[in-house]
Amino acid sequence: MITIKDKTFVPFIPADAIQDRIQELAKQINQEYADKQPLIVVVLNGAFLFAADLVKHLTIPCEITFIRVASYQATESSGQVKEILGLSESLEGRDLIVVEDIVDTGLTLRQVCAQLREKAPASLSIATLLFKPTALKEALDLRYVGFEIENRFVLGYGLDYDGLGRNTQDVFVLSEE
Repeated sequence: MITIKDKTFVPFIPADAIQDRIQELAKQINQEYADKQPLIVVVLNGAFLFAADLVKHLTIPCEITFIRVASYQATESSGQVKEILGLSESLEGRDLIVVEDIVDTGLTLRQVCAQLREKAPASLSIATLLFKPTALKEALDLRYVGFEIENRFVLGYGLDYDGLGRNTQDVFVLSEE
């Protein structure tokens, strides 16, 4: 159990299960991209740990780049992406694997993928550590999914609560007590 600010979180997905699943995803990517050289596009900040561990297990030639997304928002993201920050590579004719920490509504990720597709990549796949199917509002083709989870607030292993809690090896869930 950990407490971040005013919230208590309890263990949800242990580090060993996360690492085992990442190795399985990497094996799948290695097989499917055996004759390609994908560009791994990591969505910051949350996906940095997942992406680092995933790339360690890729044996195919690949490049990595990082993007941040600026959304119009009040207290919550509207899912409307204003711009993608940090992308300087040409995407034309490239095979992209977008790496995200969590997909819940899918609104922001749908916009990110639409903007990336405008740059004429050869292909675009999505890898996410966590997926909340019951929260999904936009259909997305999630090629690589670490764990399908219920629609609860999670923290750790890159995911934060008000900027804190990213630095755990495990994923925690908000306590219901």
